[in-house]
Amino acid sequence: MADVANAVFATDNMGWVRTPEHIRQDYARFTDFDPVRDIIMAEVDGKLMGYVRTSHWIDENGLLAQGQVGFVHPAFRRRGFGTELLRWVEERQRKVARHHEAVFVHHVFVTEGEISRVAMLRRAGYVSVRHFLLMERETLADIPDVALPEGFEVRPVHPDHLRAIFDAHMEALQGHWGVAPPKLGDFERWTTLPTFQPHLWQVAWHVESGRVAGQVKPFINEEQNLTQNRRRGETEFISVGAPWRRRGLARALIAKALHAQRDAGMSESVLGVDADNAHDAARLYESCGFRVTRRNMVLRKPLVG
Repeated sequence: MADVANAVFATDNMGWVRTPEHIRQDYARFTDFDPVRDIIMAEVDGKLMGYVRTSHWIDENGLLAQGQVGFVHPAFRRRGFGTELLRWVEERQRKVARHHEAVFVHHVFVTEGEISRVAMLRRAGYVSVRHFLLMERETLADIPDVALPEGFEVRPVHPDHLRAIFDAHMEALQGHWGVAPPKLGDFERWTTLPTFQPHLWQVAWHVESGRVAGQVKPFINEEQNLTQNRRRGETEFISVGAPWRRRGLARALIAKALHAQRDAGMSESVLGVDADNAHDAARLYESCGFRVTRRNMVLRKPLVG
């Protein structure tokens, strides 16, 4: 699986590398996943040449989004294998949909370099519904010092802060595209993810109210750094609560998050952002030194049958 995925990543300039051990770790964390029914492998003469996996969730509009992650080794493209894997995953998703009362959609996230895959999906009736930007900051040598607005303070993260941090982030993101209210167990799962690195987080508290006002929760993906010989941090999970927006809080927290990544030995940083974000987040990130390097998108197709 790692060999197939890495061949696709390289050919389509996706910027990732996977190892077998990290694939094992990912699959061990999956919930509501049946390896007998939710993934299929395609072989030619006993050699794996592709696979596709399905997953599903309820989105912010109550739609049952049926996602898919799939790969066909570049050496086996243009032979109909991708179309056959797509046919299989759509049929599996129709079966899953029969057990739900919500409206259904097939959902695929694709990167800018997946030109062949996008063409196949469009022929199958998928249309782009949202665009996302990958933004990079090539150096952490010139991070500005940005003061916190008056009335806020950043505190080290302690275990008894975690629930307030999680709840404040979810509340701040309500109404954002693709963000659904948290489900039972989401908080506990969050604390087990590889992105859960509280020693790097920058969390601002509103002194008067004692509430979490804003946060930036960067992390370091050691797998990608080791396999690609780089020192990159990820400036992600950025939010500011509605009562405290438009005061410069996000900018100050991003600067602190960049300092934390540099102090941890990183030399660059990256983030992803919804291109249609209602708060014009991309412009804020540009003012913090990030530049757009890739444009990705989500395609969807109504589920039929």
